[in-house]
Amino acid sequence: MHMQMDAMAKTRSLAKLTGKLVNEAVSFVTFCVLDLIDFILCFVFKAMDLLMEAECKPCYCSPTKEAITSSGKILVSEHGGESTKIVSLSSTNKLQLEDISDTLYSRPSLVSEISRLTLNELKRLKLEEPLLQNKKNGSSATTTTTTTSTTIVEMLQGKIDNPVTRWSDCDCKFCTSWISSSSPTSNNNSKATLFVMAQGPSRDVLFIHGFISSSSFWTETLFPNFSTAARSSYRLLAVDLLGFGQSPKPSDSLYTLSEHLEMIERSVLESHKVKSFHIVAHSLGCILALALTVKHPHSVKSLTLLAPPYYPVPKGIAQATQYVMRKVAPRRVWPPMKFGASLVCWYEHITRVICLLICKNHRLWEFLTKLVTRNRVRTFLLEGFFCHTHNAAWHTLHNIICGTAGKIGSYLDIIRENVNCKVTIFHGRDDEVIPIECSYEVQKRIPRAKVRIIDNKDHITIVVGRQKAFARELEDIWGTTKN
Repeated sequence: MHMQMDAMAKTRSLAKLTGKLVNEAVSFVTFCVLDLIDFILCFVFKAMDLLMEAECKPCYCSPTKEAITSSGKILVSEHGGESTKIVSLSSTNKLQLEDISDTLYSRPSLVSEISRLTLNELKRLKLEEPLLQNKKNGSSATTTTTTTSTTIVEMLQGKIDNPVTRWSDCDCKFCTSWISSSSPTSNNNSKATLFVMAQGPSRDVLFIHGFISSSSFWTETLFPNFSTAARSSYRLLAVDLLGFGQSPKPSDSLYTLSEHLEMIERSVLESHKVKSFHIVAHSLGCILALALTVKHPHSVKSLTLLAPPYYPVPKGIAQATQYVMRKVAPRRVWPPMKFGASLVCWYEHITRVICLLICKNHRLWEFLTKLVTRNRVRTFLLEGFFCHTHNAAWHTLHNIICGTAGKIGSYLDIIRENVNCKVTIFHGRDDEVIPIECSYEVQKRIPRAKVRIIDNKDHITIVVGRQKAFARELEDIWGTTKN
């Protein structure tokens, strides 16, 4: 009997190892092919942009730049250090540059990995020359080095003239409703505000949705299921994030953390005169919730996080953003959720094709869904998934999920010291998008946080399908929070 159990254990171990090797081999081939397809699509979209918009729009396949920043000016080394030039950026632009994740333009493929060390050494040697020259001129300004992209520098300088909507984006009334409230020919969102669904009298609660979603994730599930007492006591504020749902989708925005926070503050806190409030956030929205709590420590009464994407970066890891990108998108074909995440995170042009086919034609897909299901399935999740632009999704994913890798730990430490803020975390046990370990890592940084693992629920069904129970849980959290 003992020998049989031993043999079964060895068989399982061998099967697991074989499966892992097969997954890695198939993944290697698959992603090499996808690398090539994305490379080809880069030229296809440049040609299409030229045809449809009379101009080739830059992408993140453009050459990267090693930039030495000092006193508002950037000394830029291009093409491995072969040439240098000085560009000027305002203080605001410099702050934006710090918010931009290097994963936007640095996603190593097989070829780039082989040549990376050589190119870095060449850049280092070439960049030493302007630094020595700077010292000879007696400059005492503090100098920092960063790597960025041609596209980013030109966008910050305002050199790229983007149309309000691109030819590959949907131009229906729902997706462009924000344009009618501002200048129809301008990308300037300095006065535009986010779409906010508000219900109730006072005692504010802010709901922040996750990636490629919208406020309907809350309004179609939780809002109808709150008790009469809760609806008469709380003002429920569900926001469409910048670039999603019915909110503005400026094509010249980099969708950084600062931009997202500024729009939430302007559209919710200022417009609705919110002084103190509770926050409920899902997935990517948890990062914005943490940043908002740190920025307004005396205003946030409770923080409820659903599947927070927190991946602590081990000591000694130089590039936190790259580490998190590989945790979120490991370039594997199995499990399917990881394959989908890898596809979305690694391929700028393949994802633009997906947006062209799905988002631009969302009305057709919604009609077909209703036709096939005979209106028996509510399509609010599909509507939230469809109504965004490629520019918004691409930049938000990289600048928020990956770009904040080095910040979230400090946010959690600050919130840990703010004992007046109640922290509760929910996570579905079957969540294949964000692993349960992320929630426990948050609890390690904030020991008073309560973690609730919900059996048989995943990334979406943590709310959808159990909205009545979750509504009661939220009411209990708010009701027991100290004012």
